[in-house]
Amino acid sequence: MSSGGGFAVGVTVVPVDQAPAPWEPADPEPARWDDPLGELLPPRRSAAEATALLQQIVVAEAKLAALRAELVMDLAAARPAPADPPRGAETTGEVGPAGVSEFLPDELAMIHNCSRAAAVTLLEHAQVLTTLLPATYGQLRQGRLDWPRARAVAAEVAATGRETDPVVIAGMEAVVLPCSAELSVRRLRGSVRAGLLARDAAAADRRRQRARQAADVTVRPVGDGMSELRALLPHPEARACRDAVDQHARAAKEAGDPRPIGMLRAGALADLVLQPWQDRPAVTAQLTVVAPLDALTPGPPLTAGAPRPAASARPGAAAPVAHVDGEPITATHLRELLAQLDALDVHAPPGGTLDIAITGSTGALLAVIGRRELARLAATGCPEHPADPEHPHRRCACPLLGRPGPVDRYRPSAAQQRFLRVRDRSCWHPGCSVRAGWADLDHVVAHADGGETACENLCCLCRRHHRLKTFAPGWRHTVSEDGVLTVITPSGVTRVSRPPGHRVITERPQPPPPLPDPDADPPPF
Repeated sequence: MSSGGGFAVGVTVVPVDQAPAPWEPADPEPARWDDPLGELLPPRRSAAEATALLQQIVVAEAKLAALRAELVMDLAAARPAPADPPRGAETTGEVGPAGVSEFLPDELAMIHNCSRAAAVTLLEHAQVLTTLLPATYGQLRQGRLDWPRARAVAAEVAATGRETDPVVIAGMEAVVLPCSAELSVRRLRGSVRAGLLARDAAAADRRRQRARQAADVTVRPVGDGMSELRALLPHPEARACRDAVDQHARAAKEAGDPRPIGMLRAGALADLVLQPWQDRPAVTAQLTVVAPLDALTPGPPLTAGAPRPAASARPGAAAPVAHVDGEPITATHLRELLAQLDALDVHAPPGGTLDIAITGSTGALLAVIGRRELARLAATGCPEHPADPEHPHRRCACPLLGRPGPVDRYRPSAAQQRFLRVRDRSCWHPGCSVRAGWADLDHVVAHADGGETACENLCCLCRRHHRLKTFAPGWRHTVSEDGVLTVITPSGVTRVSRPPGHRVITERPQPPPPLPDPDADPPPF
C-alpha cells in the first residue's frame, strides 16, 4: 500500500490575547529547549486558543492513526509467511492476516516498544480498517472520525470473526457511521454489535464461541503487596460467583466481623477457592534472598531483632555499592552473610528451598548459593589461607564463589540452570514476562555454530521467542557477560533487556580499595 498523500497534519496558531493566562510556565522562553513545536506556539494561550489547539490535536491523532494502520499493512506485506513454515509455526491464521509471518507481531512490539498482545491488537485493527471498513478508514484518514471511535468499530467487527460476510459489514457501516461521532464509545460499540447481529444471526453464535474460548483466570500485581485476580467467565457464572462471595461476606458481617465488606468478600473468595479446611498436597516454595556484595562488609555482630546500622547518614541516599563489579566473594563475605541470615532468622520454607543471590555494584548477579553450601564454605574458608587462631582478624581476599563455569555439552548443568533462572527470572526477550520456570535456556550463539554452554552465552527465552531467535530471518541477538540481552529486528530496531536490579552506572567508577594483606596484623584501636 502507498502511504503517500492525504495525511497533512497542520496546526493553526491564533493570535495571542493580551490578557494574562491563569497559568504560566515557570520559564516562558521556549528557546532553551530543543522544541520546534514550542517555538511555533505562543508561551501563553487563552481558553479559546487552547480549545482550538486541542481540537486540532484530535484531528491530527486521527490522521496519524490512519497512517500508522497503513504502515503496519506495508510492513505486513514485506513479511510474508515462508512457503515451508518451521515446525510448531502458528498456521491457524488467527494472528494477523493470512500469509503473513508469525513473527510479525513480535517485530511490531519491538517497533512500538509495547507488549506482543498490544501488537497483535494493532495488527488486527489495521487489517480490519484497511480491508473491511473502507468508509470508516476514510473518515479516520480525513480526521472526521477520531481514533478511539474508529478503534471501537474495528474491535467489534474483529470480534465477529473473519467469517462475517463483507456485505453484512458494509450494511452495518452505512447505517452506523453517519451518527458515530454523536455516540459515546460504549454506545457506538453497542450500535455496531446490534447492526452486525441484525444482518447475520450466526454472528452471535460465533461471538459467544470466541468469547468462551478466551475465558481465563489471570493475576495482575497492583503494588503495595496486592494483586488483582481476574476471571473472564460467561456472565451468568460470573454473576453467580459474585453473589455467592457477597452472601458469605454479609453473613460474616452480621456475625460481628468488623472488617470492611470488600475485605470480607476477598477473604470469602480465597476460602472458597483454596478450601483451607481440606487436606491438600503440600505446596513447595522456592525463596531467593538477594544480597548485594557491598552489604556483606564485616562489622559489629548482629543480634536477633537488632536493626542493622544505616548504610548512609544522608536522608534519601542510596545504599553504598561495591567498588568493583565482579569483586571476589571471599570467606569474610560468606561468614558475614551467614551471620545476617541467622540474626534475621531466614530459613527455607517448609518443603521448599532457599537460594541466596549475591549481586555486584551494577546489580549483576555474581553467584547463587544454597544455605547448606553457604554454611560449609563459611566454615571451611579459603584452602590457601586457613584460619589462624593466633591472628583471627586476618582476612583472606581469595574468591571462593562465582558463576558456574562452562560445560562441554549442549544441555546446561544444574548449577547453570539455577544461576540463569535466578539471574533472568523471566523470558529475556524485551517486553516478555513469561516466568523463567516456563522458559527454555537458549544458546545466544547457537551450540551448533560453536557457542559455548556457558552462563555468558545462555539466557531464558519462552518457547515463542526461542523459536523466533531460531527460525525468524534477520533477527540478531547478543548478550553481555553480565546478562544484558540486545535484540535487533530485521528493520534495525534495537531493544535492550537487562536483568532485574541491573543498574547502569553513570558516574566515574571509584578505584577499588587495596586488598588486605593476609599476613598483616590488624591495626591497634
